[in-house]
Amino acid sequence: MWPRHHVIVPVAVIDVGSNTARLHVARGSEALYRERAMLRLGESIELTGAIPEGKLVETTECVAGFARQARLHGAERIEVLVTSPGRQAANGEDLLGRLAGATGAPVRLLSADEEGRLGFLGAVSAVGGSTRRTVAVCDVGGGSTQIAVGNRREGATWVRSIDLGSMRLTSRMLSDDPPGGDAVSAARAEVERQLVGVLPPPAEVALAVGGSARALRNIVGVKLGASELDNLVGILARTPAEEIVDLYGVDRQRVRTLAAGAIIFEVLCERLGVPLRVTRGGVREGAVIELEGQRAAA
Repeated sequence: MWPRHHVIVPVAVIDVGSNTARLHVARGSEALYRERAMLRLGESIELTGAIPEGKLVETTECVAGFARQARLHGAERIEVLVTSPGRQAANGEDLLGRLAGATGAPVRLLSADEEGRLGFLGAVSAVGGSTRRTVAVCDVGGGSTQIAVGNRREGATWVRSIDLGSMRLTSRMLSDDPPGGDAVSAARAEVERQLVGVLPPPAEVALAVGGSARALRNIVGVKLGASELDNLVGILARTPAEEIVDLYGVDRQRVRTLAAGAIIFEVLCERLGVPLRVTRGGVREGAVIELEGQRAAA
């Protein structure tokens, strides 16, 4: 029998973002259990600059429930990650303290750079391929967007982030249903303005990760190239949300921010000069790899 330290035991990551909170329990590369809740913390932060008390309570209860589920599924190590809500909210420290108390697990506020690097690690590990191939990973979240470039051998060697994601862009410029062509043009100009001076190094392959990317895949498939994204933005600009749900099976809670996500990916695709491919791996998978590395080194 192998000694206990050779046994791969489950670990869990709880990711608290602007739109959703997600639980990911895994044993090695095998996903054992996933759960998510749409909390929309970013909407409150965009309106008031802080997370209201009701949302703090809702989030704390949700994440405490995720921690219980993780332990029921055998997770011996749990880490709670807080991304843009913790960085952008005036009371972000209060959120972190409540989550730590409710879960009994380490709570980590990710910097934009850390978020980009973990997303890169999770994506390239899921895709595999040459360790020297240059890969760009684009993660469009609700409150921010990360772009990381590197390879599997060295990790992400170039990371940039902007404080604009699908929820923030929707709240500011795309609130009508459907948003219409003029609003889409104005939103694209805003994304381009936010990305002034952000010049990614050349990449052979580009990957799209995150909830927006997975939802867009339902409409056009895994390839998000220039023509696919142009067609996608046109569809979302003129089609009411309920029709998108009925035609493509997109999650009703996600559909209202899809146009913004498509616009951000379209501008990123233009910057990179290569088509994007949607993949599942991302921040949570990268964090699981880190946790398992720490356990193995202990």
